[in-house]
Amino acid sequence: MKRSLPRPCWFVLFLFSGILSAFAQNQIPRLDQIDVQHYQFQLALSDATDEIRGKAEITIKFLQPLASFDLDLVAYRETEETGMKVEQVRLGEQSLSFEQSGEKLTIQLPTAPERDSEHNFSVSYRGIPADGLIIDANKFGHRTFFGDNWPNRAHHWLPSVDHPSDKASVEFIVTAPEHYQVIGNGVQVEETNLLNGLKLTHWREDVPLPTKVMVIGAADFAVQRAGAVMGIPITSWVYPENRQAGFFDYGQALDVLPFFIERVGPYSYSKLANVQSKTRYGGMENASNIFYYENSVNGRKEQESLITHEIAHQWFGNSASEGNWHHVWLSEGFATYFTILYFEYEHSAEAAREMRREDRDQIINFAASSDSPIIDTRITDYNDLLNTNSYQKGGWVLHMLRRKIGDDAFWRGIREYYTTYRNGNALSEDLQRIMEKAGGQDLDTFFEQWLYRPGLPILEVQLTPGSKRNKHELRIRQTQEGAAFEFPLKIDLYGVDGNSETITVDVRKKEESQTIKFKGTIERIEIDPEVDLLVGETP
Repeated sequence: MKRSLPRPCWFVLFLFSGILSAFAQNQIPRLDQIDVQHYQFQLALSDATDEIRGKAEITIKFLQPLASFDLDLVAYRETEETGMKVEQVRLGEQSLSFEQSGEKLTIQLPTAPERDSEHNFSVSYRGIPADGLIIDANKFGHRTFFGDNWPNRAHHWLPSVDHPSDKASVEFIVTAPEHYQVIGNGVQVEETNLLNGLKLTHWREDVPLPTKVMVIGAADFAVQRAGAVMGIPITSWVYPENRQAGFFDYGQALDVLPFFIERVGPYSYSKLANVQSKTRYGGMENASNIFYYENSVNGRKEQESLITHEIAHQWFGNSASEGNWHHVWLSEGFATYFTILYFEYEHSAEAAREMRREDRDQIINFAASSDSPIIDTRITDYNDLLNTNSYQKGGWVLHMLRRKIGDDAFWRGIREYYTTYRNGNALSEDLQRIMEKAGGQDLDTFFEQWLYRPGLPILEVQLTPGSKRNKHELRIRQTQEGAAFEFPLKIDLYGVDGNSETITVDVRKKEESQTIKFKGTIERIEIDPEVDLLVGETP
């Protein structure tokens, strides 16, 4: 899902102090009770009604003996006439007692299952989804169906464990009027025209996914087989009315995919489909079929950064997934920074610097009105996590980490992180541990100050000519309340005679002073000339 600063000798950078409890997590007991292995969703869609009929076949591994267990599913709400009515729950051929309440489906078990045993359940249900599955006319007036699950909206239409840490393989078997083409996760197993004006489409993904990226889309599509990258087929699914423009715009994916495969690791899925859709976001990184907003198609190839961002998610967010929503920067911050890395590779280092400048400006503006760190466990509405901290600041953390441990160690750590957590889940401390090993240094202070503290440092930098020839007094003062940040500060010195020099000050205290040698009179200084530090300035 989807930002030049002059630098005088004096400037001020803003910091909000305060640290939240590190590594705090949501405690969800049922995640320690059951582990979904596989979903098969059989869905019937209609042009006559927004009601969907579904049957979910769910394979569950029990981590402990239980008398009952919960799935997430929004119950029917009479006042709104939306939500799902469960008609039957079965364990094999045996009907089970169940209860729906709010957003939970509680299923009673006839006997407590053995620890680590697997059982197959079926849930038959129907209803009009209030969210999660968008049923609406597209920009050309044609009826469409698009899954849009982030962060935990899948359970508006799919009985599931709607949490990013419970990943499972998935199948969608969709019956819809025959004029629809249906896209889904994974490989297409079947497409059959039935005898009653309906068509059955079956998609299957054998790689475990979080529910946030398990979706289908049904619409009148024009489909282009754009090509293949290292054996991975790339397709474009767009509205027929803007077919040529859409094929042209989405064709950029062919250029982007090799960058990630070569630098990060293998692509986890069997295809990549780029889909024009009704998603509420600019783009939604559904696994192996990315949904883009309708107006992303204009025939001018203006969505290179959006396409790159969503493709980056196939590695970070989909395959290596955050274990908890509060660590979503492991998804969005990674996608933001890896878009910049792609632009650095494809275009220039200056293009990447300009993107970092824009992101830094946005972070400074956000910090001026927010006391929230990147990992903020106070947030309970997970949509509020889609903010500048998770995206731009998260990306900046990765850039500063790259500069701290060096390019070779950074890329070695990234590849190790992806290899370790591919098709699994990670938290921020997992990334820290791997990067410490790759870089050969302790990163406690780095991760604590940038992830668990809000804002950024406030600096005052002053240069005063010394009493002795060619010696100058440099003072760096952190004026924010609370503890000092620690960082290397690079400063370019420019003399009146045209000579220049770069120095780096290791800032660790609230106030640093040192004498520097520079031949001649210093005319001006430039702080952070390569845009490598999260800093800002007052007008």
